[in-house]
Amino acid sequence: MEQVLQRTDDSRRAAAAADEAAIRAVVGEMYEAWARNDARRYAATYEEDADYVTFDGTRLRGRTAIEASHRQLFESVLEGTRIVGDVESIRFVTPEVAIVHATGAVVWPWHEGVPPRRQSRQTLVFVKRDGAWRATTFHNTRVRPVPPPGGLVVKAFRGYVRLRLALAARAARRS
Repeated sequence: MEQVLQRTDDSRRAAAAADEAAIRAVVGEMYEAWARNDARRYAATYEEDADYVTFDGTRLRGRTAIEASHRQLFESVLEGTRIVGDVESIRFVTPEVAIVHATGAVVWPWHEGVPPRRQSRQTLVFVKRDGAWRATTFHNTRVRPVPPPGGLVVKAFRGYVRLRLALAARAARRS
């Protein structure tokens, strides 16, 4: 019985490792499609009904919208760009659903590295259907570390907030 359980655990680990490799390959395909400015190929890594939230909060619904938006971007402001990034973690919620955290940045051909203000963190939900992994949800957020609590920027902002609160309280007392 113990050997059967061991084989079951081994086969689960092997399946999880294979699924993780497959998800990483899809992320790699996303990056490759972006580098080729291929909107169709990029969108093909997403489910037909995917939700996609860009760094500025724009929400795209469905593979068709993802493709159309990226086609416009690749033909204009993102022409010639590539994504430099890495998968930080993959957590399987079920054998067919995984949450992926990645970092990445859009890099123009003249950049030698990733400009710090371009660094983003992505959260993706991948689903496995008919043996293939695709992203069903994507959310992109710029990495903007908060200044230290004792720093000048935070102190100045705290003073601004206190002033606005005092003015609001004074206005409330008058009415």
